[in-house]
Amino acid sequence: MRLIVARCEVSYSGRLSTVLPEAVRLLMLKPDGTFMVWADGGGAAVKPLNWMAPPTVVEEQRGEDGELNALLVRRRRGEERLELAITEVISDTEHELDADASLEKHGVERELQELLADAPQWCGEGLRLVRREWPTDIGPVDLMCRDERDSWIAVEIKRVGTIDAVEQLTRYLERIRCEPELGECRGVLAAETIKPQARVLALSRGIACVEVDPELLRGEREPDLTLFAA
Repeated sequence: MRLIVARCEVSYSGRLSTVLPEAVRLLMLKPDGTFMVWADGGGAAVKPLNWMAPPTVVEEQRGEDGELNALLVRRRRGEERLELAITEVISDTEHELDADASLEKHGVERELQELLADAPQWCGEGLRLVRREWPTDIGPVDLMCRDERDSWIAVEIKRVGTIDAVEQLTRYLERIRCEPELGECRGVLAAETIKPQARVLALSRGIACVEVDPELLRGEREPDLTLFAA
């Protein structure tokens, strides 16, 4: 991982246009192509000011003295780009981190994954499991399934479906769809409860949302019956 502390101005163009005025920022470049811009203090202490998910291309510009004076980060597909005008590099270091051994799911999420792996049809009619923990280069998606038309479906499982969960599944889908045979893979977010804002974002990205009840999956109670008047 490369960490650069620099005084810089950051311009973003893509879905909209924004400019972060010149200030000292932490620039983080991860080996998988993720790029993040951080500041210190406030909400920015736990969330980057700007970021771009892989796949990305990073281009450097250096002056005659060899000092880094500009960075361009752009998506390989699409028009999104970050342009950084650097006036001073305070620190530029690289660190080799231990390999990620994928955090094991615990509690409700782990149980939901096991239950849905045994009964994937709860995530969509006709789904059948191909593999649990389908690997991508940014982490595993919980379930990879196929539907009645033999189309690929990636299922991410959470206790509570949030906007962060939608963003996570979106990143997985971007990586999965890089494979030609998986280019039409669709996503499903499965959770005990799904936040309204997350549902809106998911549907805007073509991701289906399914709320599941562990008691039903375990067979501890029958589904609620709906009566229709004649």
